Amino acid sequence: MMFLMFAMTTDAVGVIIPEVMKQFNLSMTAAGLLHYGPMIAIAIAGISLGFLADKLGRKATIIIGLMLFVLSSYMFLVGKSFGFFLTLLMISGVAIGIFKTGALSLIGDISRSTKEHTSTMNNVEGFFGVGAIIGPFIVTYFLSKGVEWQYLYVVAATMSVVLIVMAMFARYPKTIKTSEEPINLKRTFTMIKDPFALGFSLAAFLYVSVEAAIYVWMPTLIFGYDGPFLLMATYALPIFFILRAGGRFLGAWMMQRFNWAGVLAVFSLLIFLCFSISVFTDASVRVVLLPLSGLFMSVIYPTINSKGISCFPKVQGGAVAGIILFFTAAGAALGPLAMGVVSDAFGSQAIYGFMLATVFAAILFVGMLYNWIKKPTLMRLAQIEASEYTHEN
Repeated sequence: MMFLMFAMTTDAVGVIIPEVMKQFNLSMTAAGLLHYGPMIAIAIAGISLGFLADKLGRKATIIIGLMLFVLSSYMFLVGKSFGFFLTLLMISGVAIGIFKTGALSLIGDISRSTKEHTSTMNNVEGFFGVGAIIGPFIVTYFLSKGVEWQYLYVVAATMSVVLIVMAMFARYPKTIKTSEEPINLKRTFTMIKDPFALGFSLAAFLYVSVEAAIYVWMPTLIFGYDGPFLLMATYALPIFFILRAGGRFLGAWMMQRFNWAGVLAVFSLLIFLCFSISVFTDASVRVVLLPLSGLFMSVIYPTINSKGISCFPKVQGGAVAGIILFFTAAGAALGPLAMGVVSDAFGSQAIYGFMLATVFAAILFVGMLYNWIKKPTLMRLAQIEASEYTHEN
């Protein structure tokens, strides 16, 4: 429910931006701060506050983050200026960074094996995918009824109050401290140097840069399409989100039965093919292949996230989750920004931005192929499996 709730707000920004542009007479660059701003805030919170989940515990961290999110979201009722709304979104980004690192750590705590961790992560991220569908729908419905878009955040805040109550009464597994190493920001920055933390974080950055290309720039790329797949072009973005959400639930099943590294290598190849073929063919192919890529993207991020966290003891789960979250949010902000810059350099033609996204997809595939063939994580995951997880019911 936490993942569904914050996806409702973050992935509805694309629908909100046109309304804000009209409301405050803003340029696309200025209105785009509603997307870039919270992503930067999530990134900063992830890297600087991720250790709180290890220091204060999962329960306290989740409740603190949710309370901050409730406060900032209800404040949308009293705001009247763009600067005020942007500030609230930045605060909510910090809140998301706090409670998401707590939630990601908790997923590791409740898992009985690294394989189950990956399967559970795919399930949870599936609910994120559902929230990404619900959020834009709620905003569109509100606007059709003359209700201001700000009330989306009132809905999210009310859901968060329920989540706080649930979090307060839920039983949490204990994490056992395995060393006397102090749990602070310095430890987090030390962990970044670990090749596993850095490797999975860079993979997350590349993946999210590719994914964001779809929900930020695909509507621009296919705008004005009038070919035989007009219906699919009209609903291209919802189709992408539905395939991504459904694929994650399917991924939870797949990760229990197939080699995770092989699945990532094959699916990242299919993403690269969808992008590369789309770039070098006509619009009719794009409106089919780009939304279809959502199915192949579905399992990539949850698996990268879970395996990255699984490479470390549970007591370090919050810190490593924060590091990966930092690179995730950075990719969501910088990837689309770089695509926009490249597109503008070639006469504001979105196809050139997608060429850059195709390069990101190619690098991601090479990394996943290397991971599958060389198996660099095999020993580390086996050690963590033996020391941190139990297979008892």
